[in-house]
Amino acid sequence: MFRRRPDGRAATVAVTVEGREVLVPAGASAAAAVLLAGLHTIRATPVNGTPRAPYCMMGVCFDCLAEIDGEPNRQACMVPVRPGMQIRRQRGPRAIDAG
Repeated sequence: MFRRRPDGRAATVAVTVEGREVLVPAGASAAAAVLLAGLHTIRATPVNGTPRAPYCMMGVCFDCLAEIDGEPNRQACMVPVRPGMQIRRQRGPRAIDAG
């Protein structure tokens, strides 16, 4: 769906998306990294598992919630990539610690 035009001058950052290393442009968001990895969804809704994908890419819609570096419910479109970042699609509701 989304393809970046090749540019040998662009700096890239290596991140891991769903266990696979992906090179993304420096300054890109975690949501963009998911799309560049070829994934069509970033999460499933907690109630009925409906697949969702990054939509607005500017922090308004919350459709891009993902687990980033082990922390769930992060708005992936608002988090810039950094070397070694671990991005996983969010599945179902976040566990709540009662303690």
